[in-house]
Amino acid sequence: MTFPISGAVNNTGNVDRTGTSFYTKTADGLPAGKKTDDKDMFLKLLVAQMKYQDPSKPADSTQFLAQTATFTQVEKLGEIADAQASMLSAQLMAGVSNLVGRTVTYLDATGAEQTGVVKSATLGGSDPTLRVGDTDVQLSKVKEVRQTA
Repeated sequence: MTFPISGAVNNTGNVDRTGTSFYTKTADGLPAGKKTDDKDMFLKLLVAQMKYQDPSKPADSTQFLAQTATFTQVEKLGEIADAQASMLSAQLMAGVSNLVGRTVTYLDATGAEQTGVVKSATLGGSDPTLRVGDTDVQLSKVKEVRQTA
């Protein structure tokens, strides 16, 4: 997006023409805040654009509508991505919970094949962990799953 004004919008909605960043930064230099801060920032910037535009050259209203539509699309895509991540997590947990009580063959830390019965499953991060005997095994290390005799 391009904006016809320069400077940053401060917390009161006024434009700070001395700065160049639109985000408050933390000590490590990364943007601070959450998605709601981005929404507020966008709206404050939009209001500041309208407030400080040159009356002899008013901004095109279609630009404002296009910016708002783009912002809404990005927001909705973020919500869809969050929903898909949640569904993937639930699907992974359902899948690994079905492995409890089954016999698996997996690669240990040395690369040797080991076999054992899955006692429990834990979903932490992107790779679920199976408890086989006294060993924690990442699902990605499992080579074979079969019914326990």
